[in-house]
Amino acid sequence: MESGVMLMNNTWYKDMAVYQIWPRSFCDGNGDGIGDIKGIISKLDYIKSLNVDAIWFSPLYKSPNKDYGYDIADYKSISEDYGTLDDFKTLVAEAHSRGLKVIMDLVINHTSDQHNWFIESKKSKDNPYHDYYIWRKGKGKRPPNNWKATFPGPAWEYNEHLKEYYLHLFAIEQPDLNMDNPKVREEIKDIMRFWLDIGVDGFREDVITFISKKEGLPNGFPIPAACGMEHYKNGPHIHEYLSEFKNDVLSKYDCFTVGEAPMMTPEIALKYITEGKNQELNMMFNFQHMEADCFMMTWIRIPFNLKKLKKAFSSWQTELYGKAWNAIYIENHDQPRVISRYGSEEYRVESGKMLATMYICQSCTPFIYQGQEIGMTNIRLPELDMYEDVFTKNNYKMFKKLGFSHEKIMEIAKYASRDNARTPVQWNAEKNAGFTTADKAWFHINPNYTEINVEAAEKDEDSILNYYRALLKFRKENPIVIYGDYKEHCKNSSELYVYERNYEGKRMLVINSFTDKKVDFTAPEGFDLSKGKLVMTNYKYPATSYNGFKTKPYETRVYMFD
Repeated sequence: MESGVMLMNNTWYKDMAVYQIWPRSFCDGNGDGIGDIKGIISKLDYIKSLNVDAIWFSPLYKSPNKDYGYDIADYKSISEDYGTLDDFKTLVAEAHSRGLKVIMDLVINHTSDQHNWFIESKKSKDNPYHDYYIWRKGKGKRPPNNWKATFPGPAWEYNEHLKEYYLHLFAIEQPDLNMDNPKVREEIKDIMRFWLDIGVDGFREDVITFISKKEGLPNGFPIPAACGMEHYKNGPHIHEYLSEFKNDVLSKYDCFTVGEAPMMTPEIALKYITEGKNQELNMMFNFQHMEADCFMMTWIRIPFNLKKLKKAFSSWQTELYGKAWNAIYIENHDQPRVISRYGSEEYRVESGKMLATMYICQSCTPFIYQGQEIGMTNIRLPELDMYEDVFTKNNYKMFKKLGFSHEKIMEIAKYASRDNARTPVQWNAEKNAGFTTADKAWFHINPNYTEINVEAAEKDEDSILNYYRALLKFRKENPIVIYGDYKEHCKNSSELYVYERNYEGKRMLVINSFTDKKVDFTAPEGFDLSKGKLVMTNYKYPATSYNGFKTKPYETRVYMFD
């Protein structure tokens, strides 16, 4: 480990592509039905073959799994479900030997209620750990304020022993840490050093913009969900605390950070990620491009709107260019499968390839979620008791209170539940999709695994899997894809997403159709398709007439011009 290397001078994270693993559902290596570290190690060569450069692991820490790892009971140990700390050290060594960097999930807005800090904090008001969390007296028989949790429900839980409430912006079992306490910040720095000294290459920082709450915890604007967010989103000391973490720890290691930030805009993101001496994070995940079929969250659905999607992507591409770096994903553990949302299950292969091209050809570090590379789709579980996700269960209760019928809520859940992304990875057409040798996997496996699986995709040269490999190789070999500027065309089209990139005298035109209909496409002014080289496409025999063509269902094309 190089000491004294300034984090913010590093740019290797710009060139890399990242593969996200949600460990519980990736691969079971010991036959107990649950994904684990040994299973991950067994698939490292496969991951490397995708032409990615890093793996981001959703939490592997000890956890009671009320929110599947995002409720951490011990930041310095590995969950028994996944293995041991020695197993993890082996994983880091094996990944590094293949040129793969390792990124940990850092969840520091809250812990599990089973964490020793919280157990101690409940014992008495004068316990040294009591101030590690946000405890407050109620107002008579009411909570300290009117805040709501982002996992629907009240944000306060009463403790009879202490006669106080604790704050939890997520599930009841996820009490918020009091980051205003300097001792808590020292604990966080110690945790960072622990994993960086083991050899971890960086962190994805969960809801990091929530860690600073407004003094006095005033009432929020009364809305049904996330009431009070204006008092903790980008809170009063957030930049101070992130700078402290950077200066005291991160700047001493050759590592990188990406923050996760609900309700984030490019303008606000630049306050965190603008390159230079005051930069606090390297990149920022946002949610705006995942709201093209919903309002704020997938449970509040609207018809898919391509113009909304394009506006989100274009604003981040143009407003950050030359100032800060983009991180883009279209799937992760919190989002339903993208083909089932923005693409077409009827044209699964075509739309899966188009969606890959659409975002990987933008200026960014692309993140690919497990199973995305083979075109996995939503499972659409029909009954509430089949779901595991706490967010789904809490949303069911909230929608029920709002007067929705069971049938209507289940219809929404089939589309919107995070469990759609958490079904085991489909490795082959054998029992349990090759995920486990146990009689039963920990969670339901999508019945379409007999057709959609890695083994079948490996044998098909035209599979989504092999397209991802080719696309990521193309990105590595062409700096224009990584570093070029961006200009959108066909802005008023509700069917086509077209943009150009320019870099060092080269030009690239990216054309994406979001419909199964034939659409007339004419090249933008200044482009002559006959002089361009077609370098990526999802159809073998693309026809071009003069300087345009009629698109095929979910067609994508990338042209390069010298």
